[in-house]
Amino acid sequence: MTDAAETLPTDLASAHAMILAERAARLSAESDRRTLDIEIERLKLEIARLKRERYGQSAERGARIEQLELSLEDLAETAAACEAAGVSDTAPAASRRKPARRPLPDHLPRLRVVEPAPEACPCCGGALSKLGEDVTETLERVPAQWRVVQHVREKFSCRTCAAITQPPTPFHPISRGRAGAGLLAELVFNKFGLHLPLHRQSERFAREGVDIDVSTLADWVGAVSMALRPLVAAITDHARAGPRVHVDDTPVPVLAKGKTRTGRLWTMVRDDRPFGGGAPPAAAYAYSPDRCGEHAETLLASFTGIMQADAFAGFNRLYEKGAVVEAACWAHGRRKFFELAQLKKAPIAIEAVARIDALFAIERDIAGLPADERLTARAERSRPLVDGLAAWLHHKRAGLSGKSDSAKAMDYLLKRWPAFTLFLVDGRVDLSNNAAERALRGIAVGRRNWTFAGSDAGGRRAAAIYTLIETCKLNGVDPRAWLADVLARLPGHPAKHINELLPWNWQPMEAAAA
Repeated sequence: MTDAAETLPTDLASAHAMILAERAARLSAESDRRTLDIEIERLKLEIARLKRERYGQSAERGARIEQLELSLEDLAETAAACEAAGVSDTAPAASRRKPARRPLPDHLPRLRVVEPAPEACPCCGGALSKLGEDVTETLERVPAQWRVVQHVREKFSCRTCAAITQPPTPFHPISRGRAGAGLLAELVFNKFGLHLPLHRQSERFAREGVDIDVSTLADWVGAVSMALRPLVAAITDHARAGPRVHVDDTPVPVLAKGKTRTGRLWTMVRDDRPFGGGAPPAAAYAYSPDRCGEHAETLLASFTGIMQADAFAGFNRLYEKGAVVEAACWAHGRRKFFELAQLKKAPIAIEAVARIDALFAIERDIAGLPADERLTARAERSRPLVDGLAAWLHHKRAGLSGKSDSAKAMDYLLKRWPAFTLFLVDGRVDLSNNAAERALRGIAVGRRNWTFAGSDAGGRRAAAIYTLIETCKLNGVDPRAWLADVLARLPGHPAKHINELLPWNWQPMEAAAA
């Protein structure tokens, strides 16, 4: 006590200075503690987010839906097996709800099988006369059939002048290849549309009695991608010519000298249907070995208009040039709050999600309307909600530390507010970039099967084929049927009429001939 008393100041000024110094030290310690607490919470959230990405849902509802669908299929199969065996112990067969039986497709050919009937009456042996018939239909599938098509060119000699005449050699879908258009279409669609690697296709073909080396299949795929380049270029030009595009990218592992590196697949989607546009939709893809902004500039070369995308810094040079106008994605902004709401149950995040969901509900009501009608509806219904959201965000942000995750989610919106609110002044703008994300979904699924691209050339080849397959899907065209028909016709088709073969103009060869 004596030593402590001796260290105290003896005059008022010194005591006041000591109090201020101690107060400053205490405030500094409290600030350091708050900083540490914020960093601890940030790390906890980051760990929870990474665990969710690794072990949890890949999307907000995707994994849960897949689990429920799997459970439903398993229970339905079990119930059907029990009913077939007559030993169901869960519910009487009469009380179980039967699955709805849809009529079998009318376009399928019918094979009529008449069951043998008695020639005479089984009771008295008298003659029988037909009264009618009952028809029961069952759906059947014929496995793939292999066949060799022989193109015969007969030679003829003129008896008058002895000249020899012979029909010209028919065109083949690919040069120096003995694969027909149907086989090539199935090969390419299975690889890029159904994500079935070539070695698995080779194994399946071998089980069916046809041995084809993987190297041969790879040669065919490469030749097909080269043959279809004019159509890929035409689709890409059509996508760039739109007034608005959706752009996004996804990582693709690429094999490189015993290890893998990360390349990127980019997509540029043109879809004018949400604002009543009549132009056909299209999705163009491009590959790049990295994520430099120059690759995005190459993909969007000559494009002028609205680009819906995430906040990738590589797009900034495009915006600075003025030809491309940024429209931000509300789904990305919502996702940041959704993670906080789900992982931390943060009240601010929960309310932000509810406010943004109200905007999406309005968009669902006006989807497909002309741009001017969408703009009118947004002015009446969406603008008050957006103005209220802006005021709420500024009010809540003022009370948060800049290092908190809620503040970062708010800053993502507020720093890009003109891009987020562009949909209030242009009826063509969508609220989200989901069109591009849907176009990349198949690539994400394919990564699980083919693991990585073999090279940069393989990445560019994949981008070309994805352009064709996804554009077919957007236009309601069967990609495999389109590929088979186009590969058969393309070698002899005039180059200046290539647009006739684009998915939105395409007519099968039989229909075109009729």
